[in-house]
Amino acid sequence: MHVAIIGNGVTGVTAATRIRQLQPDWKISIISGESKYHYSRPALMYIFMGHMTYQATKPFEDRFWDDQRLDLIRDWVTEIDVENKQLKLSRTGVVDYDKLLIATGAKSNKFGWPGQDLDGVLGLYSLMDLRKLYEYTPGTKQAVIVGGGLIGIELAEMLHSCHIPVTFLIREVSYWDNILPKEESKMLNVLIKEQGLGLITETNLKEIVDDGTGKVCGIITEFDERIDCQLVGLTPGVSPNIDLVKSTAIETGRGVLVDRSFRTGIPDIYAAGDCAELINPDGGRNMIQQVWYTGKKQGAFAGEIMAGEEKEYDAGIWYNSAKFFDLEYQTYGMVLNTIQPGEKHLFWEHSNHKHAVRIVYTDEGVSAFNFMGLRAKHRVCERWIAEKQPVTYVLDHLEEANFDPEFFKHHEPDIVRSLKEQLV
Repeated sequence: MHVAIIGNGVTGVTAATRIRQLQPDWKISIISGESKYHYSRPALMYIFMGHMTYQATKPFEDRFWDDQRLDLIRDWVTEIDVENKQLKLSRTGVVDYDKLLIATGAKSNKFGWPGQDLDGVLGLYSLMDLRKLYEYTPGTKQAVIVGGGLIGIELAEMLHSCHIPVTFLIREVSYWDNILPKEESKMLNVLIKEQGLGLITETNLKEIVDDGTGKVCGIITEFDERIDCQLVGLTPGVSPNIDLVKSTAIETGRGVLVDRSFRTGIPDIYAAGDCAELINPDGGRNMIQQVWYTGKKQGAFAGEIMAGEEKEYDAGIWYNSAKFFDLEYQTYGMVLNTIQPGEKHLFWEHSNHKHAVRIVYTDEGVSAFNFMGLRAKHRVCERWIAEKQPVTYVLDHLEEANFDPEFFKHHEPDIVRSLKEQLV
């Protein structure tokens, strides 16, 4: 049995290692044109800023792959031949497979803006983007980042570390308010301005200006205002990378369409991670999960299913974490940017705008948490949500969730007092 995996990100590699555990004798090939070895994609900013070396971002030693008998093929897949079960590669010929996992991840969004392919315009998703950033930053006197979110903030911090002035251009009223409730979003606005970054809200990009040599020299907003710049970061989110699949019989929607066992409509072909779109069997909106944690979880599930286990994916309790400059963010459960029917919210924010807690609950119990500038224990928060603990119980035991390092100031007394007053 030969399993081929397209993509060596966290999803593809997790699937490969899980299959190896369950099927010691199968042949497993991991194919990627980006890099030979798997690395931690969220660490790209730390490589650029000099906090980590590329070598340090690889979770496994190079000899691990030979020890596990995982064949690494450094090449781009140019075609999936579904009928003959073959992958055509850019340089090294053809790879036959018995089972195939598509784990091609995501790609930075582009919306057809004039000038979006000029030199000096980039996203932040891959090693190729990182190489472009090294190339473009020397001589850059001003940068504009179009779009917000986690990737936008990371790119801003990277450029800020090079003393390059940065201006955000976002279409929202407040930074990332399409995801965060208005109070947390406002905290990010304050942080951005404290860092000396520009923030232009409720404004769309109209055009990226060519200097006449194929390089960016500025942008034009929808209001025909010009901002001179030598680098433009496009970070208006990412979308499933399904370019390779579109010319095949494999069905796609926003992503590669799969059932809850990550099977496509073609026998022996699976998809998981950022590129996969899980079909809702009840006819509701399909699910796409595009964070590192879900990529790893889906990879493990897909590997077990490909190895012969019969099971269906359980998305479980949503979790994500990030860092906006020095402001840490954790979310447990689904906290949307507006209060949903049946929900109640309790919110506490420190006067310094560096710490905040949001608790979402219903008549059945707590359902979600947001923590800004405070660290909470994953297992404790997840257990409270799973057990649907009453909000009063959570407040009485909030100290149990604290995960801040030793000697950090604890704010639980103020938090609990404020939130209990809101209950009254």
